[in-house]
Amino acid sequence: MTILIPYASLVASPWKNGGGSTTEIALSPLHAGLDSFDWRISLATIASSGPFSVFEGIDRTLALVDGPGVTLDIEGDGRFVLSDDEPVLEFAGEAQVVATVGAQPTTDFNVMTRRSRCSHQLGKRSLSGMSGFATRADLTILFLAEGDSLEVSSDDERFGMVRYDAVLFDGDATWTLEAGQATIFIVDIYFHQD
Repeated sequence: MTILIPYASLVASPWKNGGGSTTEIALSPLHAGLDSFDWRISLATIASSGPFSVFEGIDRTLALVDGPGVTLDIEGDGRFVLSDDEPVLEFAGEAQVVATVGAQPTTDFNVMTRRSRCSHQLGKRSLSGMSGFATRADLTILFLAEGDSLEVSSDDERFGMVRYDAVLFDGDATWTLEAGQATIFIVDIYFHQD
């Protein structure tokens, strides 16, 4: 099944520490809490410096979407700058992480998977004109990170997307993507076999 997730239908939730907000795009199981999801995808705006929440047993990937970026001090790994030069960062959810932002907030795409149940890969792709797209994982999420619009179509379905919209693909399929200029993130989620 293929599901369009319009960004306009989502609601941002402020962080308890007041340092930013998170807009949840999708998670599984549906309505799972932060301690029980298998996977979760969100968009976070970091407005002030401070610690990240700790997520035991979770693998995380952050990708810069908007703003000048953020410096992350990750326990045991060192200091990393999420910026245009290094726009993607992977780290363990149980690590102590402290974020430092400058005068402007930063907006980041956040992928989290519970490593005992599944894993993920995040890819970034620039589009201009028409191109093919084939899903290859158990579950694939396409997110329009930059660009005014993107058309996603197959022989049976057609979706029009605007910036920050997402499409969730379940199973193998081949699609056509069409945009003037766009940047997409592709999240592939693989479930562990019992």
